[in-house]
Amino acid sequence: MADVTPAAFFITFLPFLLSLAGQGGMAKLLTLVTSILALLLSVQEYGAVLPWVTGMAIALASLWERIRPRRMA
Repeated sequence: MADVTPAAFFITFLPFLLSLAGQGGMAKLLTLVTSILALLLSVQEYGAVLPWVTGMAIALASLWERIRPRRMA
């Protein structure tokens, strides 16, 4: 089994951590699922890239929805 350092674990779950600051429960659930999938696929080289990028896109969209009303005011 591959060893996961704390830094790699943090980077893998970064989309989920960012979505906690965002808006919406579905985004939190989706980023948690993509982070777990990225962790499971990280045993292969570059296996975690697609789930991680997908999770980051969801997390950034969630953050943007939270910031946008404050920007327009």
